[in-house]
Amino acid sequence: MHIAEGFLPPLHAAAWTVIAAPFVVHGAREVGRVARERPEARLLLGAAGAFTFVLSALKLPSVTGSSSHPTGTGVGAIVFRPPVMALLGSVVLLFQALLLAHGGITTLGANVFSMAVVGPWAGYGCYRLLRRAPLAVAVFVGVAVADLATYVTTAAQLALAFPDPVSGLLGAFARFFGIFAVTQVPLAVVEGILGVVLVRALHSWAGPELEGLGRVGAREEGVSVDA
Repeated sequence: MHIAEGFLPPLHAAAWTVIAAPFVVHGAREVGRVARERPEARLLLGAAGAFTFVLSALKLPSVTGSSSHPTGTGVGAIVFRPPVMALLGSVVLLFQALLLAHGGITTLGANVFSMAVVGPWAGYGCYRLLRRAPLAVAVFVGVAVADLATYVTTAAQLALAFPDPVSGLLGAFARFFGIFAVTQVPLAVVEGILGVVLVRALHSWAGPELEGLGRVGAREEGVSVDA
């Protein structure tokens, strides 16, 4: 998913940075609010960031100028809501660009918008829509959709930057996403399963903290998602 340094035209890179910036600022405020109001959740915040960093660093070669990998943002969006992941995802992407040459500084805004904004919101939206479903189903779908939505957005960003001379924007989008899908659909399924395992583990290890956040109640499997 990470679009490589210098791959986007300068105007596109600048535009995505401007679009992503308000989400990151709002996310910073939300992280500060959670840390103040729920000090016991600070370790969970750190764990959400670390989980995102590790999963999204496991890259596979894909479209020229990009890569395929899990995103790790779905679980954090479910536990803390999407605004928090806008900041955590941005920090992860910045460190990966600086330390791992994964992504880039000029393309940071585009990568933040796809992985730290669209992915978390899409995944959280699906999780909420399935609030009457068993928890495992809601978490699996939410995490998998967060992953796939990130790649749909990246394919759209690349198509906007490099439309096909014959088939135009739609043709370019179909080509980019078709290449992504070969690796990304299986990765989304695996990440969804991993998300279910992680949420179950969090219920055991940090049930009171989750209950305090009011996002994913500490409850038994098969009970509907909290309203």
